[in-house]
Amino acid sequence: MKRKTWRWVGIGLVAMLGALVFVGADWLRGLSFVVRAAGMQGPVPEAVAGFRNAPFEKSELRVPTRHGEVRARLYRPREVRGRTVVLTSGVHADGIDEPRLVKLAEDLARGGQMVLSPEPPDLLRYEITPRLPDIIEDAALWVSGREDLAPGGKVDLFGISFSGGLSVVAAGRPALRDKVASTLSFGGHGDLPRVLTFLCSGQLPDGSHLTPHDYGVVIILLNVADRLVPPEQVEPLREGIRTFLRASHQTQTDRKLAEETFAHARVLETRMPEPASKLMGYVNLRNVAALGPLLLPLVREFAADPSMSPARSPAPASPVYLLHGAGDTVIPSMESVLLAQALRPYTEVHQLSTPLISHAEVDKKAGAADMVRMVGFWASLLDE
Repeated sequence: MKRKTWRWVGIGLVAMLGALVFVGADWLRGLSFVVRAAGMQGPVPEAVAGFRNAPFEKSELRVPTRHGEVRARLYRPREVRGRTVVLTSGVHADGIDEPRLVKLAEDLARGGQMVLSPEPPDLLRYEITPRLPDIIEDAALWVSGREDLAPGGKVDLFGISFSGGLSVVAAGRPALRDKVASTLSFGGHGDLPRVLTFLCSGQLPDGSHLTPHDYGVVIILLNVADRLVPPEQVEPLREGIRTFLRASHQTQTDRKLAEETFAHARVLETRMPEPASKLMGYVNLRNVAALGPLLLPLVREFAADPSMSPARSPAPASPVYLLHGAGDTVIPSMESVLLAQALRPYTEVHQLSTPLISHAEVDKKAGAADMVRMVGFWASLLDE
């Protein structure tokens, strides 16, 4: 989550601090978290961000799952307040080292919550598979059974991007259903075939159009490469795509390194035979218009397993929180709106689409009213 100097925040914070006299400490806790998450600077924001902060320690561990042990990181506050959070990253090669995930885990830990971040191997390879909700479920079951890590035997599930929707899937499974106190989907999907259709076509469920981010369609190509090229070309094509995606992530931290990695992706393209070379060329050119029509016929078959879509899986018994960037072009905010509609007959749902977020990242400016709504959302979630 990026650090920003938000000029509007001083007046908004003062107004909210005054309101807290009447609202109470729960809102102050939510406000403190949002200020930390947004990286707001200045005397007033920094004082608010420090409300009841606690030092914490990090440790590495291995968590058993039905698909083998997975790497995980534990953030343990010296003064624990609230339930343990099982926090899963989005589709990213950095896994539990991804800076935005680390920032969110640290912000929660500073507020007093223990955080376990498991690292499903498929996410490191940019693969979306039915194994992912299994691993989230098993990690949550493991930690909920440890009195030293989850006193009371209940946890919260927080998932970022595609792991948001998959965390909702895991929370509704019979073995975990009574062990989850609340679930947060941060920029997550409701129906995987629907969101993949959007990424290929730009068409939203209401018939309107939104230009999709090229990141999403490239992820789809990686996952369905075996349906488009001969067997011997699958892994070279996937390696080229992973190189391109790695370069895309590097643009956020080291543009020189990113350009070198993009150049390597173009070299890999020249070494591929057809049709892999042509497909890799579309990737390097970010040619969504060419890739989308090729991939669209494959979307429904690839995403057919209901365990990859919370809207097609049993609903959790505990409250579900759906937070989304209003202008998200990776997973459109309509996904959270439609998922909320699907879940409300079965469970309590809180849904917020906000201009303060892009895609699973608090990095935008907005007015005081949007800030208040965001604080209220987090205050309610952290107080579950």
